[in-house]
Amino acid sequence: MTLGRIAFIGGGNMGGALASGLLEAGTVKPSQIFVSDVDQNRRRSLEKLLGVRTGPDNAVACAKSRIVVLCVKPQQMEPVLTGLRGRIEPRQLVVSIAAGIRTSFIEKTLGNRAPVIRVMPNTPALFRAGAMVYCLGRHAKKADETLARTILSSVGRVWKTKEDLMDAVTALSGSGPAYVFYLAECLSQAAQKLGLPQVFAEELSRQTVFGAGLMLGKSAEPAVLLRHRVTSPGGTTEAALQVLAREHLSQIFTRALSAASRRSRKLSKA
Repeated sequence: MTLGRIAFIGGGNMGGALASGLLEAGTVKPSQIFVSDVDQNRRRSLEKLLGVRTGPDNAVACAKSRIVVLCVKPQQMEPVLTGLRGRIEPRQLVVSIAAGIRTSFIEKTLGNRAPVIRVMPNTPALFRAGAMVYCLGRHAKKADETLARTILSSVGRVWKTKEDLMDAVTALSGSGPAYVFYLAECLSQAAQKLGLPQVFAEELSRQTVFGAGLMLGKSAEPAVLLRHRVTSPGGTTEAALQVLAREHLSQIFTRALSAASRRSRKLSKA
């Protein structure tokens, strides 16, 4: 499938990760990507790192693009969409990765019948290991969905869901990498208190999280079964897990994801 030119409106972390992942996968060539960003230093960095074209004008980026990927922060979405009103044509596919911004809001603000697909990616897309979840706007057709899946599948695994579930998706996979990084941080700090040197503790926690994640990704067995396999009765792992259970770690995660989901809903209402 020929994707044509892709405009990235916003060249921040997630926009850069998606563009880099597409290039790494060979899905598109650098000449097919145009990134617009108000930050000149960021534009220069992307030009140097990825070889893509950049500029400060969103309308110029969209002008000849088949696909427009909105990578701005939720708080910036309304002025960006207002600036693109009348500049986006119904033939162009609009993909949004902004947390909490509903497809109906994008459609209404653009003021035309352009197909809109909302996506919640996450930053491992930079290494083609992203969790990419999408839902369709009311004007998106099967061909638009196929186009979007082609892009998303090049940087990770892809799932489709209903828009009403996107806040929960955001809380889990969108914010999830930060939870894992925080886990690695906590493991390292705890090990240092047990006497391990800082560098050693950080490297060991990093590799442990990486290896466990790889096992989880490669195995067809559920996480609970993998956990049981490394938990010997009366052993060291069981002693640690008993502490986590007493401290109600599961409930802590439930509250944490609920907070993230509520924040996503607030962004939508705002």
